[in-house]
Amino acid sequence: MNTELLSTAMTIGILHTAIGLDHYIPFVAMSKANNWTFAKTAAVVFVCGIAHVLSSVVLGLLGILLGAQLTSLLGIQHFRAEIALWFLIAFGFVYMLIGIAGAIKNKPHKHIAAHSFLPLFVLFILGPCELLIPLLMYPAAQNGMMSVAAVAVVYSVCTIATMIFCTAVVLKGVNIMPVKKIERYSHALAGFAVFICGLAVLFWHSHGH
Repeated sequence: MNTELLSTAMTIGILHTAIGLDHYIPFVAMSKANNWTFAKTAAVVFVCGIAHVLSSVVLGLLGILLGAQLTSLLGIQHFRAEIALWFLIAFGFVYMLIGIAGAIKNKPHKHIAAHSFLPLFVLFILGPCELLIPLLMYPAAQNGMMSVAAVAVVYSVCTIATMIFCTAVVLKGVNIMPVKKIERYSHALAGFAVFICGLAVLFWHSHGH
């Protein structure tokens, strides 16, 4: 077992999640707007995190087993990333508009609370772990499938744990703020936060990569 690859999997899992605002800001926004308990928030993050890593793990395994070229998988991952990013931006924008409409009528759309989880789940299924396949799974395949499974598990655990940790930390900070006066605008602000998060990631992808 390649310990260097395992430590790399741990490092990448933690760092790529911590610096990726889209890995936790949407959860914080939806949790705050819909008054989720932390237990519910953590459960939503966990389920979405599983969907997030599993979609890339399955793609990587299929690529390795079928002998696919790495460039082909990277093309698929890039396409998924583009869809996920625009989905994030659109979701935030539409949610913000619904929230604004509710605030104007002074009737917050409580029924949308029940449907907040589904868009997040779809978002994280679409969103790929772009570094997992080229930096971890394909190099690990040279040491056999057990090595591939090991790096995938380590990466997945570190990614999901960091998602939950970052969500908890940011949510704790938001909860300290006096938000009672703006409770009427909670959905609008949540949508705005997700929308801005999406634009920030778009800017980062455009200028950072």
